[in-house]
Order: sequence, then C-alpha cells, then structure tokens
Amino acid sequence: MPAIVVIGSQWGDEGKGRVIDLLARKARVIARYSAGNNAGHTILNDKGEFQLNLVPAGIFHANKTCLIGNGVAIDPAVLLNEISQLEKRGISTQKLFVSERCQVIMPWHRILDGLEEKSRGSAAIGTTGKGVGPCFADKVARRGIRIADLLDTEHLQKRMTAVLEYENNLIEKVFGEEPINFEETYTQYCEYGKQLQPFIGDTQGIVADALQAGDYVLLEGAQGALLDLDHGTYEFVTSSVPSSTAGGATIGIGIGPTAVERVIGVFKSYCTRVGNGPFPTELMDDLANQLRDHGKESGRGEYGTTTGRPRRIGWLDTVAGKYSVRFNTLSAAALTRLDVLDNLASIKICTGYKLDGEILETVPASASALQRVEPIYEELPGWQQPTSEIRDFEQLPQEAQQYVLRVENLLGVPVDLISVGPEREQAIIVNPVF
Repeated sequence: MPAIVVIGSQWGDEGKGRVIDLLARKARVIARYSAGNNAGHTILNDKGEFQLNLVPAGIFHANKTCLIGNGVAIDPAVLLNEISQLEKRGISTQKLFVSERCQVIMPWHRILDGLEEKSRGSAAIGTTGKGVGPCFADKVARRGIRIADLLDTEHLQKRMTAVLEYENNLIEKVFGEEPINFEETYTQYCEYGKQLQPFIGDTQGIVADALQAGDYVLLEGAQGALLDLDHGTYEFVTSSVPSSTAGGATIGIGIGPTAVERVIGVFKSYCTRVGNGPFPTELMDDLANQLRDHGKESGRGEYGTTTGRPRRIGWLDTVAGKYSVRFNTLSAAALTRLDVLDNLASIKICTGYKLDGEILETVPASASALQRVEPIYEELPGWQQPTSEIRDFEQLPQEAQQYVLRVENLLGVPVDLISVGPEREQAIIVNPVF
C-alpha cells in the first residue's frame, strides 16, 4: 500500500492532529516528519484530551507503529516528558521510535531564539521561543548535534566542545549574555541519550518495510503550508527543514516521492494565525472574539496548544487556499470546525484580492504586498442549526451543504472529510480516504 500525507494547508492549527487520530485506524505506521515542539496537536478521543508536541497523533491506537522521522527537531526534555505523561495516562509508547538522524535542540538554541527575536524589535517574527529556528539554522550550517551523537558520549564530548565555542561566542560577544557551562550541558545530554536509547530506531527502514509489505503509512505534517520557507509568507514563516509542505514529507521520513499516493490538505472552516505576518482576512471585531472563544470552557478555543497564545481570526481565504492546493498538489481536503460556524447568520469567503486597483488570483510573493491587499468577499447564508451530531453529508442543513460545496469549488479539490466537533467520531466521511 502507498503512503498518504496529511498536511495543514493554512497557517497551522487547522486540526491536523484530530484528522490523523481519526485516519490512523486504517494505517499501520504513523510518522511525524517535520518541525519540532514549536508545533502541537490537541487530541480529544475516548481516552481523554491530550496535547502532543512531538509524538505522532497515532499513538492512541495501541497496535500502530509511531515514528518521529529524521526531519523533526527533538528537545529531549520535552519528548521524555511527553512520553512520561502518556504512560501515566495508560497510553503505551512501546511502539514509538525516534530517528537517530533527528537534530537535537540544545540549550543555546533556546537562548539564541529569544535573543534574536528580541533584537528584531518591532519586526519580530513571533516565534514560540522553543529554539527550533536556531536548531534548523545549525542543521543547515552543519553545526547540528543529532540523536545519534547522544549515544556516543566520546564523540559527543568532542562535537560539543567545538560547537559550544562558536555558540558561546555569539551569546557573549554579540548579545552580551553569560556563556553556557559545558560540563553541566554535556552531563545532562549524556543522560538524555541513555533515557532515549530504548526509543531510537531505524525509522526509515520501518517505513520502507511497511510499504514493501503493503501496509498504509500515514505521514503527519506539522505547522501549516503557508508557513513554508519557500512558499509561505516569507519572512514570517517557519525555519523547519524539511519544509511544512507535502514535498517535505518524503525527505523528513526518508522515502522517495513515488511512494506517496494521496495528499490530504486540512483546512479550517475559517482562518487562524499565530504570530506576526500578513493575514488578509483577519477580523478585529466582536465576531473574532466569538469564534476564538467558541468551546473555550472545554479547552477548545482558539489558543495555541504549544504557547497558549490567542490566535488571530479571519474568514476562510480561498485565494491562499488555492495557492496551497497548487504547490502541495492536494488530492482532497479535510474541512474542520464546521460546527464553530453554526450560529452565524451569514458567512464570508475570500475569493480574490485587490492590490493597487488590480485583481489578484493568487498570493503575491512579497509579504509587504500581501499585507496591503484588500480581500474580495462572497457572502453566503448561515444555517443557524447545530451540526455536531450529524454524520452524513446529506443530513447537513442545506446552507451548510452549500457552504461546503462552494469551498470545494473554489479550492478545486473534493472535500472528503468534515469535522463537526472535537471528538474522534464527530466527523462526516464524504469519501473514504483509504
């Protein structure tokens, strides 16, 4: 069987974890392939509510193999804590494996993340401060430390000695801060290596064997495609390498592109964004607060899983959506949080941009230009009926069906799945993904 990729098709927080948790029932292997603990999934299923930052969302299915691929940056303390919390709540991690090729987030990465962000002043990106950006910068500069290095203490000592000299020069001479102590850091990361050793495996080989055996492999994206380094709203993007696009999936787990049969793009029924950067359809009124706080009492409001920061809210942007469909070559879309729109009398969809009197049909490369565009809206009637108990598309209110079909038409791909609530079973399967 082939690999299926699930990505976020907007600026992140689209509900990828919720979709992965649902689809994982049909896959044999679920593999996370990019980003780090700057991304997170909130999962609500029969076992409770969980916040995941590194562990794949398939972990709640005990018979599935879950992998953290080579494209993920690992903060060992965060991963070990996540594993511990899952085990305490009765979720087995015996079939969780981590690639020894993963980059490791070191203390200097977190320090430099904060210092660099502060130095940008009003032009700050709005990073999570988790050290992920500096970690990937070191990866590209070949200064990175990998999980494999933590297992070889003699090599780690030599590697850290050389790397820390460079990093401390930055911290002291550029930013005027106190240097990092070598011995304390070295001892701590040797201990992390011992604790992580039972989870370290040949993730690339596990995926290859599963595909050879005819099993489905589900590749789990993190963050959103519009935060991609090349195709996103640069410079307000993620530093993750490989990218947050579907193309990054094969690199981040170690297979070729011909192994991928389908790419499912997850879209929220409206748009959200965390951090700075252009957001053409952003709402700044009471409606934004209403959408943001929908379900807040149950922990479902629009607040970051990783940071707790309130998300910026806007109408669904199908110009950006079509752009994402194009550069990810999406096979189908999953539309999440349709139920959040249940009480609205009317709903807007952005169908075009106007910039300096010209109509744009795609996203401009310049973040400055995107900041200046005026969204062109189409307004549809709301349904003002609850949808959370509906499991059949034909049972949705006519206005809700009209909304979904219009989104499908504007994006140019079929909507195969619709979520109408946070729980695993609160979903409408329009077309089976597998």
